Amino acid sequence: MIVILKGTFNLYSGTTVKGAVDDLDLVITTLLETGFTEDRFYIHCDGALFGLMMPFVKKVNNYCFIFCLWLLAIPVSIHRGRGVVDVSAVVAINCQIRTLLILFCFFCQAPKVTFKKPISSVSVSGHKFVGCPMPCGVQITRMEHINVLSRNVEYLASRDATIMGSRNGHAPIFLWYTLNRKGYRGFQKEVQRCLRNAHYLKDRLREAGFGVMLNELSSTVVFERPQDESFVRKWQLACQGNIAHAVVMPSVTVDKLDDFVEDLIRSRLRCFPDGKIIAPCIANEIGEENCASCIQRKQSAV
Repeated sequence: MIVILKGTFNLYSGTTVKGAVDDLDLVITTLLETGFTEDRFYIHCDGALFGLMMPFVKKVNNYCFIFCLWLLAIPVSIHRGRGVVDVSAVVAINCQIRTLLILFCFFCQAPKVTFKKPISSVSVSGHKFVGCPMPCGVQITRMEHINVLSRNVEYLASRDATIMGSRNGHAPIFLWYTLNRKGYRGFQKEVQRCLRNAHYLKDRLREAGFGVMLNELSSTVVFERPQDESFVRKWQLACQGNIAHAVVMPSVTVDKLDDFVEDLIRSRLRCFPDGKIIAPCIANEIGEENCASCIQRKQSAV
């Protein structure tokens, strides 16, 4: 007797704690190369966090990338033409352009989730990035799976495929209204602003000496858990072990991020009034290259 095993894979477009995005194309390619036919695996794409951000991440062509590389040389050329090289101005401008380059690289890497690929279902939330005023979600799957789960409901004279047997009528209206009000360009601008602000927060925390990490295509900034629990409660931080995270959504402005970082710095000074800051080791969670404690040890060893 031949037993045919069918694998079920849950891929994330933004994990809850670290905002990591799974490589859908790599998973599909690996399954096919190892002998799995498309009828032997079920792939669900969990896009509750970033699922509705991915379609609005605009890809750029190589000309845009080359143009940004050319921009990097402009500040130096301008100041050299004047006979004076203003190092601070060059660094400031180059940092801004480098951030754009990073974002462009991310845009090129945006995975495309489509049913043209051998995926079985997708789920997204409407109350997170989209900003619906009430919790709502959308589950999209292939008709073959709906037919298996659905059943005839006599008094409705139709087939029902819901889990609880009823639907919330307000949620689809709110979702439809939000999608139509913002439009494609509106969502695209919000996605770019979220990614840009997430990189801004990461850079501010790193400059202040905190361990911090930001995954590709993510607006979830992961950093060391503040040791002042009153600060954690004040900002309602979601923590897990020695790490905390902040999800940069459209409502989060640069001014709000500045207030957060400055308050975090003051909170750390209250915990270490003598100025001798002891950073927790979170290398296992975010890697040695992002851990402030590991960086401090390497610098002291030198």
